[in-house]
Amino acid sequence: MTRIALFLSSMVPLALAAPAAAQSTDHEMHGSTPAPAPVAEPSAEPPSCPPEHAAMGHCTPEPEPMDKSGPAMDAMDHGAMSPSDPDCPPEHASMGHCTPKAAGTMEAKGGASGTDLPPGDATAPAPPSDWYADRVYSRAEMEHSRHEMMKENGGQTVAFISFNLAEYQARKGGDGFRWDGEAWYGGDINRLTIKSEGEGVFGEGVEGAEVQALYSRAIGPYFNAQAGIRQDLGPGPDRTYATIGFEGLAPYWFEVEGALFLSNKGDLLGRLEGYYDQRITQKLILQPMAELNFSAQDVPETGTGSGLSDVELGLRLRYEIVKEFAPYVGVEWARKVGDTGRYARAAGEDASSVSFVTGIRAWF
Repeated sequence: MTRIALFLSSMVPLALAAPAAAQSTDHEMHGSTPAPAPVAEPSAEPPSCPPEHAAMGHCTPEPEPMDKSGPAMDAMDHGAMSPSDPDCPPEHASMGHCTPKAAGTMEAKGGASGTDLPPGDATAPAPPSDWYADRVYSRAEMEHSRHEMMKENGGQTVAFISFNLAEYQARKGGDGFRWDGEAWYGGDINRLTIKSEGEGVFGEGVEGAEVQALYSRAIGPYFNAQAGIRQDLGPGPDRTYATIGFEGLAPYWFEVEGALFLSNKGDLLGRLEGYYDQRITQKLILQPMAELNFSAQDVPETGTGSGLSDVELGLRLRYEIVKEFAPYVGVEWARKVGDTGRYARAAGEDASSVSFVTGIRAWF
C-alpha cells in the first residue's frame, strides 16, 4: 500500500504539466512567437518653449546649435539667406509663416532704410547705383536722362515778372499814379533781378522813378542777398548808386526787403519796406504795407534831409480773380519828416498826403 501511494503522488505533477506543454507545442506549430516585454526608455524632457507658444509670443525659444556642415549653412555662405532676419525669426520660418530676406538685399545689408530709419543725425545711406534701366539703355543715354531729371527738379531756368503795385491815386492837389514791379531770370540759387518803382501826377509826368539791376543769390531757404546798381530817373538830379540789400520771407509770413545805396556823389541812403497778406477768404486778401527811407546826410539837390526822411503806410484790399490777377482798392498815407519835410514846404509842397487808390496786382 505504501508503494502504491508513493507512485500516485509522483504521477500528479506530470498530469498537470502535460496540458501546458501541449499548448506551447501547438502555438509553436502555428508559427506564433510570444512578443517580448516592452523595454521602458527614459522619457525626453518636454521643450520649454513649444513652436506654437513661440508663434503666439508667449515665450522665446532657445537657439538651437547650427550645423555648420549642412546645406543651410552652405546657402548662407553663398549669400542666399540672411542668418538673422529680425522680421522672420527661424521658428516662424520653419512653420512657413514668413520667408527670410536674401542677404544681398538692402534690408539685409543695412537693416532699416529710408523712412524706416530711426530719427537721428547719422550719415545718410548711399543712394542706389544699380538702376535697372542701366541694363537696357546705354550709359550716355542714362547720363543725359538723369541730367534732365535733376534740371527739372530744381536746376531749371525760370523767368518771372510781377507788379505788386500798379495803381491810380486820387488825392488832394492832383491825381497821380504809382508803380512798383520786379522781374527776375535764373534758378533757385542765382538770379538776375530788375526792380523799378516810381510815381507821378497826371498832366505833369513822372515826379520820381528808379531802376535797379541786381545780382541775387539765395542765402537760405527764405532769403536772398542782392548787389548791383540803381539809377534814378525823372526831373531831379542824375544819380547812380551802388546797391547792396536783401529780400525774403520773415517769420510769420512777412515779406521784407531792405537796401543801402551809395551814390556817385557820396550820398548814403537806406530803405526798409515790408508787407503782409492777411487772408480773409481764399480770394479776398487784406495787405498792410509800410516803407521807411533814411539818409546819412542832407542832400539839398534831391530835397532829402538826414535821418528818417519819409514814411509811407498803406492798406489795400484785393480780390484774386485768379492767382495771377487781382484788382484792389485801398488807402495810402505818406509823410515827409524832419529836414525832408522842411525842404518840401520850402518848395511849396505838402509834407503829408492821403490817397485813395485802386489798381491791379499781377504776375506771370
